[in-house]
Amino acid sequence: MAELSTIARPYAEALFQVAKQGDLNAWTALVDEMAAVAAHADMRALMLDPKVTDEQLYQVFSGVVKTPLQQYAQNFVRELIAQGRLQAMPEVAVQFKRLKNGHEGVADAEISSAFPLEAAALNDLVLLLEKKFSIKLRPVVSVDASLIGGVRVKVGDEVLDTSVRARLEQMKTALTA
Repeated sequence: MAELSTIARPYAEALFQVAKQGDLNAWTALVDEMAAVAAHADMRALMLDPKVTDEQLYQVFSGVVKTPLQQYAQNFVRELIAQGRLQAMPEVAVQFKRLKNGHEGVADAEISSAFPLEAAALNDLVLLLEKKFSIKLRPVVSVDASLIGGVRVKVGDEVLDTSVRARLEQMKTALTA
């Protein structure tokens, strides 16, 4: 089977073309909601059930999504179901966000820290990262105590890991080589 990102790409691009003609933020919220519904274990089981018709699957899916589906969204979901691609919706959402960020000239920066970051420290870090990556960043911060100290930053495909855990792993590799 083709890689999920390869399957999801044309769907994300098509949805983005429609979404950018309207309220992009509302579409982003809807795409995130549809991805969460499609990723749910019960919905995944329903997708795989051969007794469930496409129409039944659509009715359940659209009933679970809280936001009312407009015509374009209805058609999109029906097409995913008809092609047996509804399970790709979470990856469609990831690629949709990537397209949205590119359109807006920003990127998400996933920042993991061993301890909660103060607002001033976070602002300084984001400014340094924006200079390094030459793009406006939207920080998404999480706390990961397993890092021991320092931060780990992921922007797109690039990872900058200055955590104590990463340094210890580097030392371990150097000592065992």
